[in-house]
Amino acid sequence: METNSTEKYMQLGKTGINISPLGIGTWQWGDRFYWKNDNKTREKDINDVFKISLDAGINLFDTAEVYGLGRSEKILARLMKNSKTKIVVATKYMPFPWRIFRWNLHFALKNSLHRLGLESVDLYQIHFPLPPVPPKVWIEELAKSLDKGLIKAAGVSNFDLSQTKEAAKILETNGHSLASNQVRYSLIDRSIEKNGVLEYCLSHNITVLAYSPLGQGMLTGKYTPDNLPPGMRANKYNSEYLTQLQPLINTMREIQKQRGKSLAQIALNWVIKKGAVPIPGAKNTKQAKENAGALSWSLDESEVIALDKASERYINQ
Repeated sequence: METNSTEKYMQLGKTGINISPLGIGTWQWGDRFYWKNDNKTREKDINDVFKISLDAGINLFDTAEVYGLGRSEKILARLMKNSKTKIVVATKYMPFPWRIFRWNLHFALKNSLHRLGLESVDLYQIHFPLPPVPPKVWIEELAKSLDKGLIKAAGVSNFDLSQTKEAAKILETNGHSLASNQVRYSLIDRSIEKNGVLEYCLSHNITVLAYSPLGQGMLTGKYTPDNLPPGMRANKYNSEYLTQLQPLINTMREIQKQRGKSLAQIALNWVIKKGAVPIPGAKNTKQAKENAGALSWSLDESEVIALDKASERYINQ
């Protein structure tokens, strides 16, 4: 593994907060349903993941109140308490349909701060633009939270182009800026290139945080038409899907031969080359090292073009 690999940090939006060009998503840490995690298994693994990531210069960790119903935030708090390294913490507010009052956001934020052991969180994001409350209401409350110093930066997640523009305008009107939009983005989901979200964010200094940059493991080469992913993922990523994925995997393997990098590292580096910040999950040391190995090198233009061509069918999906 290459350590101390983030020689250059980047700014989160226009905030002045410096983040590594790759972060860590912590959904897997707290979840026991989708990712089938249990209590014991992951404690040592997660400790190791945290240390390996910090040693590699990774300082951005993304969580949410709904990850394991707050368990992910609590795990991150414990790790931070036992570490001297300053990290950038991002968490999210879920606008459930029953959350219809403005104070719901502030109540949820204070609960997240309590679980995280923080007085102010670096980045607070609206997890989804869910009805019935219009997203603009929650954005206005983000602005108030910024004014109160409860959050240092405001972000959104899963917002389309018009919603992103509206969020940026509301925050600007209130003297703030939209720091980020966290969206699904990978070689097998390039829809933000088609719908204008990527272009708008990059041109307005809004950081794109790319979740599922490894396509929930499909871009690692681990799964094949004869070896499906376990659990719920097998419903979407079935044998037919994985058969259609093979030409892209083959292109990645050609690059692997030349570069000596894993498929996961190639997929993550592609996201970085596109101007986004991938936030892959990591639940063991192998995955943490894989993530760190996506840094301190760069795909060349011909390799990016080859990957773009091999994954063109995923632009509209």
